[in-house]
Amino acid sequence: MNQPPMNRYQMTRLAKLVGKWALIAIIIVYAVFPFYYAVITSLKPSSELFEVNYWLTSLDFSNYAQIFAQKSFLQAIGNSILIALSVVFIALLLGITASYALGRVRFRGRSTVMLIILGVSMFPQVAVLSGLFEVIRSLNLYNNPGGLILSYTIFTLPFTVWVLTTFMRQLPMELEEAAIMDGATPWETITKVFLPLMWPAMATTGLLAFIAAWNEFLFALTFTLTDSERTVPVAIALISGGSQHELPWGPIMAASVTVTIPLVILVMIFQRRIVSGLTAGAVKG
Repeated sequence: MNQPPMNRYQMTRLAKLVGKWALIAIIIVYAVFPFYYAVITSLKPSSELFEVNYWLTSLDFSNYAQIFAQKSFLQAIGNSILIALSVVFIALLLGITASYALGRVRFRGRSTVMLIILGVSMFPQVAVLSGLFEVIRSLNLYNNPGGLILSYTIFTLPFTVWVLTTFMRQLPMELEEAAIMDGATPWETITKVFLPLMWPAMATTGLLAFIAAWNEFLFALTFTLTDSERTVPVAIALISGGSQHELPWGPIMAASVTVTIPLVILVMIFQRRIVSGLTAGAVKG
């Protein structure tokens, strides 16, 4: 039997559906293709790096073997892990206590403090680079992980406080009142009552703070001097070839893929908590 022709409504609906999926496909290709090309480039031998080929004909792990044979690169990964985890711990610890004060305690100037915190997060890194360099040098933290931890915490803490405060305000007041009636101190209220409920927001802010500290380049380049104290982004930028005119794209892509895959895995694991944490407080119930 011949099917009846589609009416205008059905054609419009089909066109919207096709356009929607075409737009999604374009966005996916635009976002994923650079990482995909980095992966296949890292798996090519040096003789094939400048041949335009979007598919792998063979697997070559020599680039990965070359970067993992460098002690400085492994040391840089260890430095980045140490610094990023320290920043996350400090930012969450200070952020939780600050969010309790800003979200649950009423005092004059609370809104002003929140606006100042938001304003601080808008400053570009280069605007405070010279002043922060003098602070770190006066504290004797130059070429020291403590200098990077301090500088990264300064820039990740405002966002952490803002998100956790917004989430803290949405928690029922009855929970805090019940804890006070039971004789709980403010610290016990934070750790035993509010903390178990704040995991979505903490996962969001903690992961974003980790990514920011892991990928940061400007401060890591400015505040470190020796290979033993450098982080991964700087170590990748300083990978050199056999001569000053050679740029070793294979090892650079292998190093980039190596330090990107852990972030991709973390985002995939915590993606639901990230979304729920970012949207917390967006709508009042």
